[in-house]
Amino acid sequence: MKIAVYPGSFDPVTNGHLNIIERTTKIVDKLIVAVVVDAKKSTLFSAQERTEMIKEATKNIEKVEVKSFSGLLTDFVRKNKANIIIRGMRAISDFEYESQLALMNKRLAPEIETIFLVTCSKYSYLNSSIVKEIANLNGNISQWVPKIVEKKLNTLFLNKKT
Repeated sequence: MKIAVYPGSFDPVTNGHLNIIERTTKIVDKLIVAVVVDAKKSTLFSAQERTEMIKEATKNIEKVEVKSFSGLLTDFVRKNKANIIIRGMRAISDFEYESQLALMNKRLAPEIETIFLVTCSKYSYLNSSIVKEIANLNGNISQWVPKIVEKKLNTLFLNKKT
């Protein structure tokens, strides 16, 4: 059984992330979307909120399970009996960092493979930070995020301004 883990902070999940998730489910038997809990990293949404948004956004995609984790990714992958790490790349600028991570993970866990999926061109410029900034400035983000994320961001920023 091919079980893959797609890790990320997903703060928040975007349609670019969902594109990678949908495409991955076509090549594996099970995909675990792993929401990283990092006490040192400041996120807009809690790990629980991020996990819930992804669960809602992927509820109609078969083969997807959503979990949160902290610690080493390779430990999480092993614990979940997975053998593949999925990483999305938007541009060539992502390659250096992503390849360093993949090589380090390979040293830590030689049995785990990393597969890079290049995002579709429609989302190649998209990231969570840009979405948050546009939402904070009252811009329309509906084309870049699932409905649940749009609603949560708009509510959050509206409440901060009142």
